[in-house]
Parts: sequence; C-alpha cells; structure tokens
Amino acid sequence: MKFRRKARENVEIGLAPLIDVVFILLLFFVVTTTFTRETQLRVELPEAASGTPPQAETRQLEVLVDVEGHFSLNGNPLISHDLKTLMAALSKESAGDTSLPLVISADGKAPHQAVVTAMDAAGKLGFAQLRITTVEAQPEP
Repeated sequence: MKFRRKARENVEIGLAPLIDVVFILLLFFVVTTTFTRETQLRVELPEAASGTPPQAETRQLEVLVDVEGHFSLNGNPLISHDLKTLMAALSKESAGDTSLPLVISADGKAPHQAVVTAMDAAGKLGFAQLRITTVEAQPEP
C-alpha cells in the first residue's frame, strides 16, 4: 500500500501585521516619553595651571564652602547649610543686584553637592557672573 504525500505549502509570515505592531510600539514610546528642558548655568572656570587672578572688583559676593559642606557668605557663617538659607543670605547681601560678581571658593575636599547647591542658588537668583576659585598647580619635581 503506497500512500501519497501531500504537497507542502509554503509558509509565509505576513509582514503587514508585524509592521503594524512596530508602529504601535513606536507610537506608545513617543507618547509616554517625557522630555525635560534643562537649564544651564554659565560658568567660566579658570584653568588651574595657567590661570590669572581676577582684577579687584569694588564689590563682590564670596561664598565659602568648607570641608564639611558648610557655607559662609563674605566671611559670615550661615546658620544652616541648605539651599533656602543660602538663597536668602545671597538676596539680602546683594540687595537684589544680580549683576554683582559671585565667587565660589570651595575646599578641595568639600562635598560636590555643596558646590552644586551654591551654584544652584546663584542660578535661581539670576546671578550672571559666577567664578570658581582655584589655586595654581605646583610643577612636578
């Protein structure tokens, strides 16, 4: 007894449904993605190796950040080391004049967050002239 084999049909994968699914996924990701607009604070960093000291200004604000992350403004230590206190002290000391130059002098081992907090306070208040002080690098022997 000899059985006849059925002819095999070619199996085809339809690309139209696959393309539809890809477009639906693309649409889903576009709709659910959130875009944030980040603002940047314009900072002119002096080069430590060949920097020149700034010219003496008539009036400037200086924020000092010590090793522990505590702030002092023009030599006066602040009670708290948070953003609100620093912003209030900067507003009071500048009397609303945001054209004054602001110098941030941070210890080399100060927490990075404290320096960012000082820069954030300056940016939120609208200070345009911001400097970060460094010391000149010593040549290696």
